[in-house]
Amino acid sequence: MNGISYEVILKTFLDTRMSELCIPIIYGSPKAVAYHRKVLNLPEINFTRIENAKDAAAGKSYIINCLDDNIRIEMGKPTAGAGEAAIKCLKRATDDLKNQHLHALVTAPINKQTVQMPDFNFPGHTEYFKSAFASDEVLMLLVNNLMRIGVVTGHVPVSQLPKYITFESILKKLRILNKSLMQDFGIRKPKIAVLALNPHAGDNGVIGDEEKTIIEPALIKAKEEDIIVMGPYPADGFFAAKNYLQFDGVLAMYHDQGLAPFKALDFETGVNYTAGLPAVRTSPDHGVAYEIAGMGKAGPDSFRHSLYLAIDIVKHRKNYREFTKDPLKNIDITNI
Repeated sequence: MNGISYEVILKTFLDTRMSELCIPIIYGSPKAVAYHRKVLNLPEINFTRIENAKDAAAGKSYIINCLDDNIRIEMGKPTAGAGEAAIKCLKRATDDLKNQHLHALVTAPINKQTVQMPDFNFPGHTEYFKSAFASDEVLMLLVNNLMRIGVVTGHVPVSQLPKYITFESILKKLRILNKSLMQDFGIRKPKIAVLALNPHAGDNGVIGDEEKTIIEPALIKAKEEDIIVMGPYPADGFFAAKNYLQFDGVLAMYHDQGLAPFKALDFETGVNYTAGLPAVRTSPDHGVAYEIAGMGKAGPDSFRHSLYLAIDIVKHRKNYREFTKDPLKNIDITNI
């Protein structure tokens, strides 16, 4: 609440057409909404207060108060109180998501340092949701108008990468990515590119052998499972040649290898999606941006696209369930 989260939320819902696309429910604080609206000099937005998500009805926007009225907002400052408030809202929304009171959850940015506490010891949202849903594995998948790129390792120190980039981890991420492209994005036979770990894909072992000993065997196994996968490609040349336009998804080996080109090529509409969960969770691809908090400079495009993507994925999953339940029922056979 000390960063730009409320700003991008409010600017998104200034467009009243949003309530025609979904039933929006904000998990936060009416006091914080009023405070940010006044500081930013934004028009008043009518959020109806409710106690439970199941009480929401179409045509309106809602807010569930997760905090008491004694919260202290200090714009642009990382405070323990703001971190505690963020986690209270996050846990309340997650409980409703798990209990299927929500179709999807769009999370606003958090400060990864101020949210650290005894009952929340995660480096980010992705790891939290993996634990909350007891998922065996999840995939951080970044989505924009140009590409969908996942990462084998997420919020992991570079010094520990060799421990996490294994045959098994690459194969697991490929399976999640392949299934997500089908059920969440409606792609029947997705084509996936995999990036190399070392410069020049190792130059046949001269600059490392992980490509030969780890990545290529994982790709061979994935192909045996009917996953259409190619690589490993040297990352610099792959992006320079715009090869990402030829694939439905890309798997990078580590966080910055995927996110740096992703943000450089199209930052404004970037969305962070947690693939592999039984529920739908998206997030804007930016942080709390304390340096511009309260100045009215934060653009809502990434948050808005996170909302659009969440809605699309919910619809794709419904279609996927119907199709896989009986793939022939919607096929007209009268002219066959």
